[in-house]
Amino acid sequence: MSTPETSRYVRLRVELVLDITDSDGLTSAALERIGEDEYMPDEERTHAATAVREDDAEALAYLVDPFDLVSDVPGVELAQASWSSEPVDFDPDADDWDADDEDEDEDGDGDEDGYEEEDEGANDADDDERGDGEGGASRGA
Repeated sequence: MSTPETSRYVRLRVELVLDITDSDGLTSAALERIGEDEYMPDEERTHAATAVREDDAEALAYLVDPFDLVSDVPGVELAQASWSSEPVDFDPDADDWDADDEDEDEDGDGDEDGYEEEDEGANDADDDERGDGEGGASRGA
């Protein structure tokens, strides 16, 4: 009898609902991050800055980096990541709102993973030196 092999890879799913309390501060921080990104081509930088000025969710996507969530966790290395942000109707006082109550295939892609396939505004990170790849917001080390 052999021992079943287990995957070394684990998918960690985290869903956050954030209250934007300072839209101007959020936008300024995102614009600063975009301006400091030495790996972002000028054309993408212009597009990113426009998107960030128009949408707090886009600004947030440029500031949140999944690598930062796991960089200090011993014994793990980020293999791949994707993330996106979007405005959501949320009532913190509603008893019936629960992320686990949503449809299993809410993104309509048939994967039942709760994640969107590649689209504008989504950020992907693949196997490169920092886990950052080519997404809506590229980031340098």
